[in-house]
Amino acid sequence: MTPELEKQIRAATTKVELEDLYAPYRPKRRTKASIAKEAGLEPLADRLLANPALDPVAEALKYLAADKGVESADAALEGARNILIERMAETPAVVGAIREKVWSGGKLTSGLVKGKETEGAKFSDYFEFDEPIANMPSHRALALLRGEKEGVLKIDVDLPHDEKARHPAVTSIMSAFNISDKGRPSDQWLAETARQAWKSRLSGSTHNDLIDRVKERSDAEAIRVFSRNMHDLLLAAPAGPKIVMGVDPGIRTGCKVAVVDATGKLLETTTIYPHEPKKDWNGSLATLAVLAKKHGVELVSVGNGTASRETDKLVAELSAKMPDLKLTRVVVSEAGASVYSASELAAKEFPDLDVSIRGAVSIARRLQDPLAELVKIEPKAIGVGQYQHDVDQNALARSLDAVVETCVNAVGVDVNTASAPLLARVSGLNSAVAANIVAYRDENGPFKARTGLKKVPRMGPKAFEQAAGFLRIMDAKNPLDASAVHPEAYPVAERIAEKSGRPLKSIIGDKAFLSALNPKDFADETFGVPTVTDIISELVKPGRDPRPEFKTATFADGVEKISDLKVGMKLEGTVTNVTAFGAFVDIGVHQDGLVHISELADTFVKDPSDVVKAGQVVSVRVKEVDTDRKRIALSMKREVSGAQGASGRPEPKQAGKPQGKPVMSAAPVKSDDSSNPFAALKNLKLN
Repeated sequence: MTPELEKQIRAATTKVELEDLYAPYRPKRRTKASIAKEAGLEPLADRLLANPALDPVAEALKYLAADKGVESADAALEGARNILIERMAETPAVVGAIREKVWSGGKLTSGLVKGKETEGAKFSDYFEFDEPIANMPSHRALALLRGEKEGVLKIDVDLPHDEKARHPAVTSIMSAFNISDKGRPSDQWLAETARQAWKSRLSGSTHNDLIDRVKERSDAEAIRVFSRNMHDLLLAAPAGPKIVMGVDPGIRTGCKVAVVDATGKLLETTTIYPHEPKKDWNGSLATLAVLAKKHGVELVSVGNGTASRETDKLVAELSAKMPDLKLTRVVVSEAGASVYSASELAAKEFPDLDVSIRGAVSIARRLQDPLAELVKIEPKAIGVGQYQHDVDQNALARSLDAVVETCVNAVGVDVNTASAPLLARVSGLNSAVAANIVAYRDENGPFKARTGLKKVPRMGPKAFEQAAGFLRIMDAKNPLDASAVHPEAYPVAERIAEKSGRPLKSIIGDKAFLSALNPKDFADETFGVPTVTDIISELVKPGRDPRPEFKTATFADGVEKISDLKVGMKLEGTVTNVTAFGAFVDIGVHQDGLVHISELADTFVKDPSDVVKAGQVVSVRVKEVDTDRKRIALSMKREVSGAQGASGRPEPKQAGKPQGKPVMSAAPVKSDDSSNPFAALKNLKLN
């Protein structure tokens, strides 16, 4: 360790930089360079590099050593070259500079592996493709990497250059080692050494390093997109404590039906067969009518899988024939329902229930409270991301777990009704403590106060301190138990009530009174002004649910399959997935349509999540339909006539906004895909 090396190590900011510094010292097998050094050829390499005016052959003859395998000038020069090549490939400043040069100016190219045309048809857009590596969107990079992994594509990273001229990276190596072309005896030999250093060593390592960087960056972006969608989906508007009938659509196996009460407790199940092959439409209507009337069903939750629209039509007919039932039908995403059905958790909850019926229960409950139901499913199984199976699985799991915990804590949990999986997601709790809370509740009845949680086995002081503020006790003797105010901060709220001369219960929700308070008047050494401000805000709206008001999309009648769509149709749908290139919207035809990023708004959109969120109800217009490939292009922009804007004048070009009429094309897209609404759909096929 030298002072200079220590300084470089401490200055390293990435793992790759550290690897560069370590490379010369890494224990390795004997190399051609190490063998040449053992043969005493390092002085020859040093002399030729230091003084190109020397004649390489004449100089090499001085280092012949038959006993060490150096029997000719050519052998000596070859050994000296191997020493210099290793030195060039392991000099951190050179390696790093070339890597950054290729990153900033290089392109990632891909080509078809011979004979894989049919097998790799889904990668056809990348059979002849190139794009600057530094600016490549994550979804495109992950598609290319998947194509390579499946043996369909061959990818490369390089700087654009004239094949007949010297490679820019070779020029960089020569510059770093003061090698030039001045006609001196050793100049050509040294230049060839630099070329071989690039070709045999640095080219491959640079390729690998940059592919790793692209993968790491793309993973981070894909995980960010998945996590953001998961956050929006978990915080989707709940229908609330209503009696719901869940219907898991099916054709030959029938539609599974489950009715749950306002708390999510299963009341009754059945199976109906309105579709092929039985076609018992009237019998199915009668069965649903009896169930709805018997249990006072308010909402019917229909899964969006196979036969969804046909089943939704059945429920619509029931509502029309029996308006006194006052049914509201909603089509919900059934993503992950099958995973839950076959899980150990579902088996514990419904040991005697058929797996397929459990799915209907999940579909019903996720309408009542998406958060409470979706936490039972492994986040990755919900599928609201892009290329989630290609990214770093540990990083994805960590990110999604953090999102789930954040959402649960933001909403808060009713400790007397929450399931163990939901409680386990509260900060400070784990699966064991959550199970103990439920067991204690079942044995001793509902908790009357937050302090009662301290009696739960394994609920230690630390766990209580972390979790208490997120656990709600409704109708408790102390009204603060139903709020987000932590028990440790109760004295602040009590001081406010005492100073006002009013009972604590009477000041909660009194916005006019609380807004007039000065937080400084109640701050002390324990609770500063920011904390007191938060407490007062919580008292204004105690236990406030941050989720939006419940709203459902109404699918158009007569539009049940992709062939029913016509260009120009205005429809309502629900955003199912937001990606880097746009948003997918369920419009009720079994195939989500894509609103490309360029069609999300009349103004330039940098990030689709700035405009839409998963679970949001939106109005869209059908832009183009490709029935054969099952692709639907949608738009959320204002409808204009030709090139005329709303004012009748030509619309001005917007800076940074892609221009040009969208076209349907299978040609490779090498820019930002903005001119082709179907281009990004290739990514859906790969998910």
